[in-house]
Amino acid sequence: ESERAKSEKLLLNILPKDVAAELKEKGFAEPVLFEKVSVMFTDFKGFTTIAETLTPQELIKDLDACFVQFDKISERFNLEKLKTIGDSYMCAGGIPKRNTTHAIDCCLAALEIQSFMNQMKALKQEIKVPYWELRLGIHSGPVMAGVVGEKKFAYDIWGDTVNTASRMESSGTAGRINISYATYEHVKDFFECEYRGEVSAKNKGKVKMYYLNRINKEYSKDELGLVPNEKFWSTI
Repeated sequence: ESERAKSEKLLLNILPKDVAAELKEKGFAEPVLFEKVSVMFTDFKGFTTIAETLTPQELIKDLDACFVQFDKISERFNLEKLKTIGDSYMCAGGIPKRNTTHAIDCCLAALEIQSFMNQMKALKQEIKVPYWELRLGIHSGPVMAGVVGEKKFAYDIWGDTVNTASRMESSGTAGRINISYATYEHVKDFFECEYRGEVSAKNKGKVKMYYLNRINKEYSKDELGLVPNEKFWSTI
């Protein structure tokens, strides 16, 4: 019983609960099409340059401190962490359980993640050590989700939405949150956004992009526009 509990806990660390249950019951998990999902990518600017100045222990400690915090924030806003790839972090809202607030959830999480990174930057500047700045991109659209692998399972998503979300991150600016027009359409009533114009994105041509700055004052509990008030929650 103890060993089974351990293996189940390990499976739940790798896969969403419903997907893990399906895999245990059937031996496989059916791929699913989700029509409306929001995908978030983050990446550290200058990671390679700073990494070369750190010991392996320092590098992993710093990365872990960031990603553990990202995990906590993602979980709080009902986002599904999908994976880390080097210094890049990927998560999504609206999977594996569909919801209508996926874009709003991603934007709230993004504001909190950037706020955390700004605090880290201020602390590191104070003690005069190198710091990372974060590029963060979000795009909304349809994705396919499923489990791949036999020995090392991975719950992942595929589709043009994923590629476009990645372009939102790579075409973004360090310290800012870059969102697509599709995401903007979902969140424009609740957040203050700044139109960037049509920006060139790799293999995508010119794409409409916006900076997400804060929660609108009408819906914000704090001066910085990071914490939603009761009106925000009752309206969404």
